[in-house]
Amino acid sequence: MGERGALRARLELLAREVAKFGVVGAVGLVVNIVVSNLLWRYTDIPTVRAGLLATLVAVLGNYLGFRYWTYRDREKSGRTRELTLFLLFSAVGAVIETGVLYVATYGFGWNTPVQSNVFKILGIGIATLFRFWSYRTWVFKALPAAKPAAEPVASGSGVLKQGRAERVAADAAVRR
Repeated sequence: MGERGALRARLELLAREVAKFGVVGAVGLVVNIVVSNLLWRYTDIPTVRAGLLATLVAVLGNYLGFRYWTYRDREKSGRTRELTLFLLFSAVGAVIETGVLYVATYGFGWNTPVQSNVFKILGIGIATLFRFWSYRTWVFKALPAAKPAAEPVASGSGVLKQGRAERVAADAAVRR
């Protein structure tokens, strides 16, 4: 496979990953917004606290979607490590998301239901960028690329050399 073909294959894999992440995230968004609005409407829980509770509910559902659908092909050993990192990065995402809602609510006094929803969604959007990067980089790590069977090429002096395709594959595996 040429360099262009390899690049195309990697871009297609990334596009599928982003699409699956987006589907799970969209379901989480709906859960987050519905739970937030139910809490805002039917309880006396303050706006930001209710928003944080809704985020926690969505995070738990998202873990199941990410582990068993989006990243089901990723390494499954070390579940304690994976869950710990997922919860850590989710907490950072929750701080980002809730921070936007907090600033809007208590910093600017924007506390109507429409304003709360707008800033909740804005916070989710910003936090989603962080979550995508952190989950794929640290939590659901890609398995190392399988090394192709080495077909050594004999040089004139009898010393075996590694072919260009093997070097490219080895370099790609090291960068991951």
